[in-house]
Amino acid sequence: MQATIQNVQSFWDNRPCNIRHSPEPVGTRAYFDEVEQRKYFVEPHIPRFADFPRWSNKKVLEVGCGIGTDTVNFCRAGADVTAVDLSPESLKLTAKRLEVYGLHAELKQGNAEELTSLPDDEYDLVYSFGVLHHTPNPAGAMAHCRRVLKPGGELRVMLYNSRSYKVLWAWLEHGLTGRGWDWRKAIEYYSEAQTGCPVTYTYNDGIKTKVSVTATTHTSDTRRIDRRARAGSTARPSDGEASSNFVQCTFSNLLTILHISS
Repeated sequence: MQATIQNVQSFWDNRPCNIRHSPEPVGTRAYFDEVEQRKYFVEPHIPRFADFPRWSNKKVLEVGCGIGTDTVNFCRAGADVTAVDLSPESLKLTAKRLEVYGLHAELKQGNAEELTSLPDDEYDLVYSFGVLHHTPNPAGAMAHCRRVLKPGGELRVMLYNSRSYKVLWAWLEHGLTGRGWDWRKAIEYYSEAQTGCPVTYTYNDGIKTKVSVTATTHTSDTRRIDRRARAGSTARPSDGEASSNFVQCTFSNLLTILHISS
């Protein structure tokens, strides 16, 4: 059965991403400080990839802000931030977080596959870390991300790699061995701290979209690619009409990073 947007929203409303990163009272400064500390300890590649200071006085769209850890750091760096999330519960915490730190961002509740309220050619950076692989139609979401990107802007996206530490962890942690084990189902079920995510795609080579781009990166372990994406879920994102060049940056946890300059 194909997952729906409503299934995905209910999943993240029930337990927003990273909400249990701190035992402090939810919504306090101590809570948000500890959530950020733990997130960037577990995922130290994020600040390098986001490159927050670079976007000072630039317009940034974050697609899938969750409870706002990256959002507040873009704001601290002086960016003009618009943050979108499917989950109203997540957005409530992001709003509280901005209030606690005395920061401002425009928050919008919405579906990444239908960013129709956002104007074309608007943002210097469209940023989405660990989000688009959890929507039923990632290719549709990518098309909207490209539409709202300014000419010369950048699209920075993290997607799960099929050869991921998460698959290895599921194998070791849950004893998923034997000839009958389906790694695609395993990554879908165990991809997040709370099991049962309605949809999770994984990728080996990147995505094709309807835009020709030149990719750049600052990591040493990179390669230029222009091939069909392979999704870990049973449904497959469709290819675009025109080829695109992406760079895949492989970090220690084997994420697939798309860094695109239009």
